[in-house]
Amino acid sequence: MYTIDDIEKILNEIADEIPDEFFKHLNGGVVLLDRCEALSQDGVKLCTLGEYHHDSLGRWICIYYGSFMRLYSDVSEDVLRKELRETVFHEFTHHLESLAGERGLEIKDEIRMKEYLKNTSNKK
Repeated sequence: MYTIDDIEKILNEIADEIPDEFFKHLNGGVVLLDRCEALSQDGVKLCTLGEYHHDSLGRWICIYYGSFMRLYSDVSEDVLRKELRETVFHEFTHHLESLAGERGLEIKDEIRMKEYLKNTSNKK
């Protein structure tokens, strides 16, 4: 099991890999929240690892410590670091696309979710 401080340290190291220009207009930065963000869709329970937000309060990326611990608490640090990096880079892609007025990754995510739910419901 990793502590929230362990995850924060890894996230800071990942953030150091990202060019400063990518943080432009990300006024809320990358926030690590001590909760599991779960939702139920079409009877399937899902864990959200991260989210990109932009609204009247600004733009920020949330990473959910509880979700990571639910899924990755017993993996090696290398595996955890890989999953955290993929999640952070994924959310940064949403941020950069949002700044450019694009929705390509958002649409791709929606399609993948529909396919996942369709495949999951077929197995019941």
